[in-house]
Amino acid sequence: MAQQARTPRRQARGERRIQEILDAAAGVFAEVGYEAATTNRIAAAAGISPGSLYQFFSNKEAVAQALADRFVEQMGRAHREAFESGDDLGALPLPEMIDRMLDPILAFNIANPGFKALFARPDMPAGLAAAARPIQAALAGRVEAVLAARAPGEPEAERSRRARVLIQIFQAMVPLVTSAREDEREAMIAEVKKVLRGYLEPLDGR
Repeated sequence: MAQQARTPRRQARGERRIQEILDAAAGVFAEVGYEAATTNRIAAAAGISPGSLYQFFSNKEAVAQALADRFVEQMGRAHREAFESGDDLGALPLPEMIDRMLDPILAFNIANPGFKALFARPDMPAGLAAAARPIQAALAGRVEAVLAARAPGEPEAERSRRARVLIQIFQAMVPLVTSAREDEREAMIAEVKKVLRGYLEPLDGR
């Protein structure tokens, strides 16, 4: 009975340790790049010995794959929260629509400041760098669907172009939010939303 009681606690400790290693790896990969990163450096950032790291991951590649899987799962969850609330986003007032779409995705980026830096690095293995592409492609389709509901008469090619521009504007401004001081972050988020409202308001006037 005592052994059975200890097992869940050990499993919980092991899961916490894995997440601590992945948190440390995200920082190391984003700071020095994939090629320069080592398991020793990741272990040091996690505050553990290399031997402890090897209890959970056999090598650097395994750490990076687990990190990519975690990022992709969290990013997919944020996108589902943004676009699958059950409401017709295209029918909402523009400020509310932008809030619903942006808040979960901004929360993901704030919680994972190393995400963009990590996956944008040219030295990341192609397989890992490609891990997020299906979700990013799905994001473009979701944005197009919202725009189609908001302006059903807009030509498809124009709507697709507008969605791509909208996503690029947002992605370019995300670092301003993630790097902002805590007391400045809400104001910066408001500025990002103001820019996107300015881009989309002419669509409502059609």
